[in-house]
Amino acid sequence: MSETDRRRVEWLIEALWMYNYHYYVLDSPLITDSEYDRLYHELLQLEARNPTFCSPHSPTQKVGGMPLKKFPKHRHREAMLSLQNVYSELELREVFERWQADLGQDFLVVAEPKFDGLAIELVYEKGLLAVASTRGDGETGEDVTSNVKTIRSVPLRLQPGAPDLLEVRGEILLPKDDFRKLNEERTLQGEPVFANPRNAAAGSIRQLDPKVAAKRSLDLFCHGIASSDGLPVKSQQELLQYLKSLGLRTNQFTRSVHNEAELLAYYRDVATARATLPYEIDGIVLKVDSFQLQKQLGFTARAPRWAYAYKFPAEEATTRLQEVLFQVGRTGAITPVAVLEPVEVGGVVVSRATLHNEDQIGALDLRIHDTVVIKRAGDVIPEVQRVVLEKRPKNAKAILFPKECPSCGDEVVRAEGEAAHRCVRFDCPAQLSERLKHFVSKRALNIEGLGEKWTLLFLESGLVKHFSDIYDLTLRDLLALERQGEKSARKLLAAIETSKHTTLARFIYSLGIRFVGERTAELLALHFKTLERFLAASDDDLLKVEEVGDVVKNAIREFLAGKHNLKEIQRLLAKGVVPAEVADDSRTEKSLSGATFVITGTLPSLSREEAEKLIRSLGGKVTQSVSQKTNYLVMGESPGSKLDKAKKLGIAILDEQALQALAAKRT
Repeated sequence: MSETDRRRVEWLIEALWMYNYHYYVLDSPLITDSEYDRLYHELLQLEARNPTFCSPHSPTQKVGGMPLKKFPKHRHREAMLSLQNVYSELELREVFERWQADLGQDFLVVAEPKFDGLAIELVYEKGLLAVASTRGDGETGEDVTSNVKTIRSVPLRLQPGAPDLLEVRGEILLPKDDFRKLNEERTLQGEPVFANPRNAAAGSIRQLDPKVAAKRSLDLFCHGIASSDGLPVKSQQELLQYLKSLGLRTNQFTRSVHNEAELLAYYRDVATARATLPYEIDGIVLKVDSFQLQKQLGFTARAPRWAYAYKFPAEEATTRLQEVLFQVGRTGAITPVAVLEPVEVGGVVVSRATLHNEDQIGALDLRIHDTVVIKRAGDVIPEVQRVVLEKRPKNAKAILFPKECPSCGDEVVRAEGEAAHRCVRFDCPAQLSERLKHFVSKRALNIEGLGEKWTLLFLESGLVKHFSDIYDLTLRDLLALERQGEKSARKLLAAIETSKHTTLARFIYSLGIRFVGERTAELLALHFKTLERFLAASDDDLLKVEEVGDVVKNAIREFLAGKHNLKEIQRLLAKGVVPAEVADDSRTEKSLSGATFVITGTLPSLSREEAEKLIRSLGGKVTQSVSQKTNYLVMGESPGSKLDKAKKLGIAILDEQALQALAAKRT
């Protein structure tokens, strides 16, 4: 290695650790992700050319080393004890009363979220990570250093000022979004899914091949130490700040409280925020703040007397699967729904849970009459997490997906590469209900006043069997329905008549074609100008439309290939529904033609949708992320990181007034 390369490697190692510290610990990134990746890649290349200079504490060591044959044991210098749990306000009051009686003085309590992850100990010697080990039995755990080193938020070297020996306790987590992605990947690969993020984190850390752990987005929060002897801290709050100063990530959602009432307020705040947090928690932890008072309270054989976990009501419960029903959605997707023996989960009685599709049923190896574990997080629909196989009864039956639609009896198909089964009949009664709601909705044909109440009445009475039947309704038809007044009936008929005159974009959107949302419908209308050209579009024609790829193209082709779909469109046209042609402005040069915009923050008067429509109407293009291809960043209030990136790339920045001025110019 040349002297220049050596110095560059040393600088890169120092710089990348500093950037990691600011990113993970201080939550204040100094550089963009792309710049960090560039420097990291440069270090990786330099070390590859000069392997003898590769430091074991270089940030590049987080990619994972050689596979292990087994995990060696590691004995903790101080036992990793569990916490005693409380589950009610009454039990919490008893804890405070004991503390008050034993301490005989006022005291502060530090409250922290209780992470639902894998307990870990990090041993730093002279500031360098020496060992990372699991809790194990509390006395002896497994040495999982190779895997823990791959976690980006775990520093391999502490900031200056670290003691010669520091044994840190923390929790390894897998964020919720990464957990979902991991299970989706495992399902596609035919591998069993993880029951929850905690199991996924534990499974990742116990991989014998560190490269597997390195591919998973594990994270770490530190919350304690084995011993405070010799450290410049006297309380839990001081400890958290001290750990942060050394480069260790701590959770900032903590609070000092003086009494039970303040702690209950914190508990409620955390419970409210729980569903929005990126990681799983299952309660709060309360600790007497002063280390001196902690020593006064002491320990039991298994847990400290100065710390407790106040658990949330269980969000998992065990029950029995009675049967599986199959529901038909607006686009014809057949969704299996588990019918369960009613059970309370998270304070709510649950009797049904989603099963998503046939692949998930197979991955769970789920059968009728199985005992299952279900989970309900916040207001999310309950899901079946796993099967308790050891409780499978002899009469357990396989779950068979229907070959015929449960609603209309027509064919059910599963397209290649898709997880969902679908009914192919456009006027299937189950689909018609949902499709009709979509067809008349505000952003589609916008028939004011035709809500779910009217829709259900029309379907139940048999007055409407196709979308086009709406335009045959008479005052006599409406007045014949139960409890309908003449005034509201006339108002609805007037709204139906008004809806005949609509835009091409609204008409395309109203058809309910899979993957064709408002934005795509607008782009299709702008490209084809008339309904006739859209209906006659070839594959090549469709792929010329901005943001239309193979998935959207195939969905449109599938829709247009359905004879019953085309018949319904013709019926609508015959009954006076007229989607207006889009004016041909191809000969007029637009003021924003060829310019790419990104919008960030909240604009003073324009909504995001209105701003995007303004830009597109004048030939501009709107994208979601800032890049070198971006010409303008339109900035509102609370712009976020996109503004920083735009400044670094030298991109022109506009406020709403400047955008309006730019749009007003004509060449």
